[in-house]
Amino acid sequence: MTKKPNPLDSISISGPIPAHLARAVIEETLRTAILDGRLPAGIALRQQDLADLFGVSRMPVREALRQLEAQSLLKVVQNKGAVVAPLIDYDAFETYALRLLLEPAALRLSIPLLDSEDIALARTYIASLELETDHAEIGRLNRLFHMALYHKAPNRKLLDLIELELNQEERFLRFHLSSMGLGKLTQTDHIEMVDAAQDKDIERAVQVLERHLGNASAVIGGYLQRLVEK
Repeated sequence: MTKKPNPLDSISISGPIPAHLARAVIEETLRTAILDGRLPAGIALRQQDLADLFGVSRMPVREALRQLEAQSLLKVVQNKGAVVAPLIDYDAFETYALRLLLEPAALRLSIPLLDSEDIALARTYIASLELETDHAEIGRLNRLFHMALYHKAPNRKLLDLIELELNQEERFLRFHLSSMGLGKLTQTDHIEMVDAAQDKDIERAVQVLERHLGNASAVIGGYLQRLVEK
């Protein structure tokens, strides 16, 4: 009988993990494996299996799983425990609705405080996005680009909420690019946003951002509507 592949076999651990870093290492390793598809939706992640894999006790594993659940990467299912969440579900539409409320506010607060180094960093991410073909890396670079424009907003709680929602978009981008057969995203909106931020044109930057998020929301809404109609 052929042994069923174990998705955890795709995760390699190099050497012992220091106890004080265990939770963060486990969280980031699992997060990356979920976003790049090595841990597919529906897979149950057993605490003891993960503790054995990482060579740690179950406590840092439990803490890492809680963090990933808070990022909507995992869902707790009765009798199965922590399960990798779908790449896209009905929460995704609400994620973009929330982003449309939060991100323009952060951009308005941040633009007056952005300096030439911030603008240069944002343009570096755009340049990388134009060349990148790996779906998981595109999602990561997209998150870093947006936070490069928002990070000067003097409201830490607002930025924390936005980063949580951007984690959701990483999953959407992977779905959007791979499941819909697209190679990469156009950077037109990103370029316009940075140009406006450099000119300190807050209203134009916010207008481009709202269009950018609205288009993505429409794509998700159309996909979910087609699911309902099937």
